[in-house]
Order: sequence, then structure tokens, then C-alpha cells
Amino acid sequence: MLRYLTAGESHGQALTSIVEGLPSGVPLTEDYINIQLARRQGGYGRGGRMQIEKDTARITAGVRGGLTTGGPVCLVVENRDWANWSETMSPGTEARIGDRLVTKPRPGHADLAGAIKYNHRDIRNVLERASARETAARVAAGTTGRALVEQFGIKITGHVIRIGKAAVPAGEPSPEEIREKSSRSELLCADPAAEEMMKQEIDRARKEGDSLGGVFEIVVTGLPVGLGSYAQYDRRLDGRLAQVVMSIQAVKGVEIGIGFKAGELPGSQVHDELFYDPARGFYRNTNRAGGLEGGITNGEPLVLRAVMKPIPTLYTPLRSVDLATKEPYEASIERSDICAVPAAAVVGEAVVAFEIARALVEKFGGDSLAEMKRNYDSYIDYVKRV
Repeated sequence: MLRYLTAGESHGQALTSIVEGLPSGVPLTEDYINIQLARRQGGYGRGGRMQIEKDTARITAGVRGGLTTGGPVCLVVENRDWANWSETMSPGTEARIGDRLVTKPRPGHADLAGAIKYNHRDIRNVLERASARETAARVAAGTTGRALVEQFGIKITGHVIRIGKAAVPAGEPSPEEIREKSSRSELLCADPAAEEMMKQEIDRARKEGDSLGGVFEIVVTGLPVGLGSYAQYDRRLDGRLAQVVMSIQAVKGVEIGIGFKAGELPGSQVHDELFYDPARGFYRNTNRAGGLEGGITNGEPLVLRAVMKPIPTLYTPLRSVDLATKEPYEASIERSDICAVPAAAVVGEAVVAFEIARALVEKFGGDSLAEMKRNYDSYIDYVKRV
């Protein structure tokens, strides 16, 4: 089984990812991972932390000569701000915990619920791990999955379609057009006019001491028919994809295909009609299902969207209550982004890539990339003959 774990704190020494189950022979380099880490740190509206951290990953195990060995892959992303936090965040008993004690929970964060759950009186123990800084480790891990799926011609593109009230007009640009145009955008937006309106929304929020969320979309092309399963609830690929995307910090909703709009329409405008041509095989003229039917990929592009709430750390603070004294106060103002939807889109690409990689490994097995490709090619030949 392909899986990964992450470890580390926002101001700890480093973030670490361990990826287990990658077949041998997958091309993987630090430069390849670092491209995605740099994309995660970009975007109009980011805060001061991005000026401190210039994330790069070190591969410390599981890769030799630019190819995976089949053993666990270990990735380390060091926190450059560690020098200013080493005394406070030290794992040893000498840690000066009281120097930066946090007892005031911030609205919208995991602070209060996490402190109660884990019996912490210093909320720093919660915020350090719950922080979206952890997504750097997830991007590093997810990029190993991306390296695998690209070997099968699968391409994954994330782009921003809404920030605040500014949105990309409805339409159906090709995945190639989205990929090409969004790569040139500060906001990963494929529509220049919409991007300009999004920037104006961010500037307005900055002046008002507020923050903004939005919606990003992930498009996956090149998927074969048959990834996932209808046989058990936890093997349905749509449910699995929704879970990994919902687990991204600040994501509050996920939809696939036409999503929530399906609740407004009659069935005749929701389901995709089937056709057959000897040269093409089975095909659809629409993709309202978003590439998934019954928890299984159907050969059409996978289209998934997620909504990210506004970042809860505000320069116009909200009211809260001190955990220690129970006295009311206004939440502390900390270094924060105004908008991080483009970064969330990059994280979304990573977690979706890894889940697709998991489904590929489950479907085609193999301890090496060469073995997987043999199994894949045999299956594709079978699909063509159906």
C-alpha cells in the first residue's frame, strides 16, 4: 500500500515526510520536488513567512541515482526560522517554554478545541502542528506520487476560479489552456481579467485588515477507466479524493463534476449519455460526473473543486477568551497571509496526485515501475477490446 506520514512543527527544526510503497525505478530528484515547493510559496496576497522560508527538500533515503529503490523515501524540509525558535521549541528539558507561552485561542483555528482535547495549557503545542506550514511536507510527499502518475501520461493541473466575489466566468477551456495560462499567473488563474479583479479584492481586504478565501479547481487528464471501486465505501475514489482535499487546512467543502449544482437540476441535465464508435470505443459528449461514476474513474478528465475559507488570523482582530484567566480579549495580531488560495491549489494538486498514485498501485500492482507498466499496458489493451 502506498502511504505517507508527515512530522514537524511550524517553528520546529524541520518538516519530515516518509513515503512508503513507491515502486522502484520511478525518476525522482530534489529539483523536481522543489519546483512544487516553490509554487506553494507563491501567490499574490501571501504574508511575511514567505519572505523567511525558501523551501527546499532533501531526499535522505529511498532514492539512489535519481531513481526510487522501492524502500521508504524520506524527505526533509528545514525551517529557516529555526534559529530564532531553537530555545523555545527544543525537544529537550532545557526548552524555554514560558518565553512564548500562548494562552489566548484564536477564533477559527484549532487552538481551543485542540488544547482541550490534548490537555494543553500552552496553546503553542496545538498551533505549531495544526499550522498550514505542515502542507510543505504534504506537497513534498505528494510530489513523489506525481512523479509516479506522470509515468503513465497522467497530468494534474490546479487553478483558482474564485477569490472573494471575483470569479472566472463560466466556460469550458481545455485542460491544456488552463495549464498554460495559469502557470503565468500570480494567482494561478487562467483568466487575466478575473485575476485582476481578484487582486483588487485582495488589496481591499488588506486595507480593511481582513482576509479572503476562494475556490480552486483540480483537473486530472489521462486517467484510465477503472481506478477505484464501488465494492466498499472506503475504496470509492470520489470519497477518497474528497477526504484528502478536505484535510487541507481551511478547506470547507469539495465537489466533483457539477457538484452541488446537481441538486438544482433534473436528471436529464445531470447524467452523461453514453455513445459508442468503433474507432473511439465508448465515450460521452459531456462530463457532468467529473470523471467518476460509482467511485470509479470512467476515462473522462477528473474535475474537482474545493472552497477555502478566509484565513482566520486577522489584522482586525476578533474577540476571544483567555484559556488561563477566562477574561475576554481581542485575538492577537500575528504575521499572516491575506489570501492563500493559490497555495491551497498547489497543495490540492499534491494530495490528489498521491491519491491517484495510490489507486494506480492498487490497480496495477508491481514492485517496480517496469512491472506496473507491463500490467498497465495489458489492461489498456483489454479496455480497447471491450
